[in-house]
Amino acid sequence: MKYTPFFLFALVWMPLSHAQTMHTAPIENLPSSEPHLAHVKQLTFGGDNAEAYWSFDSKAITFQSNFKNWGVECDQIFASPIKKMGQDTTRKPTMISTGLGRTTCAYFMPDNKHILYASTHEGDSACPPSPESTGKYVWAIYSDFDIYVADWKGNITNKLTDSPGYDAEGTVSPDGKSIVFTSTRSGDLELWVMDIDGGNQRQITTELGYDGGAFFSPDSKKLVFRASRPDTEEERTKYKDLLSKGLVEPSHMEIYTCNVDGSELKQVTHLGKANWAPFYHPQGQKILFSSNHHSKRGYDFQLYMINDDGTNLERITSNSIFNAFPMFSPDGKKLIFSSNRNNHGTRNTNLFVADWVD
Repeated sequence: MKYTPFFLFALVWMPLSHAQTMHTAPIENLPSSEPHLAHVKQLTFGGDNAEAYWSFDSKAITFQSNFKNWGVECDQIFASPIKKMGQDTTRKPTMISTGLGRTTCAYFMPDNKHILYASTHEGDSACPPSPESTGKYVWAIYSDFDIYVADWKGNITNKLTDSPGYDAEGTVSPDGKSIVFTSTRSGDLELWVMDIDGGNQRQITTELGYDGGAFFSPDSKKLVFRASRPDTEEERTKYKDLLSKGLVEPSHMEIYTCNVDGSELKQVTHLGKANWAPFYHPQGQKILFSSNHHSKRGYDFQLYMINDDGTNLERITSNSIFNAFPMFSPDGKKLIFSSNRNNHGTRNTNLFVADWVD
């Protein structure tokens, strides 16, 4: 998520001092310490909400949430016109997923009428168990995940993957022709690309390590993604052992780019720690991403922007200790992201939208 089994939230939760379902007033016009973000507005008010992505016409969003007040036991997919978000703090958006299993990684299809997402519901109708605590932070790579397409009423209209193992983290190219996703079908967590109808599935990356959370560049010619690259024999053995158990340890990741055919693979960041959730700036030469490289505690995640050649690193956020999943609206005017700002000491992570200022 992309893949977040609401992953890094486990690292950033603050002590619970208020009821988790507490509703708070929207916040706007945050301090100028975040000069790229104007008129910041809170959109959700409870639970863990993340991976919010825009429709192609910039009028709606889809996202995942585990907000108990909406009657879900684990992450499910929701969608809403953006103009209806953040006004009535008790309003439940439309649930797109079945309500069964666990879901992740939703994205609008080009017609703005259908949404793809990954779900485990065909493997088991119950929420899959979270990994057992071993003292190390790990993500579960559930083998039951497959990628589906549903309409606004939640009716599944297509199943795009049907291979054994994990298939998730799907996003759609701006030209509406292709989908990139992460799969374990070849034995490792690699990027794959398929046509918009699920056909012509082909592997893009091949190096050992977790390649995931990919998005297309604005011209649909390149991909940006997060990747781990175990260097030593000890690291490679550990990575393979965890993967055999359906787990990955996400504490060391960097941002990479490549062409959509996998050529010209380049490492963009060399920051250390966890660098993830990348997304291209609308002009296509810069990348926004989330990172804790600056933090001595490990769980302070802020948004950064960097040139796609790895130069000119700039910090974008400074409010709260968790900011991630940035996505520009297709018209380039707004940025949506997840943050635990304004949660009053609860464990809530909410969605925020801001006007983007270059």
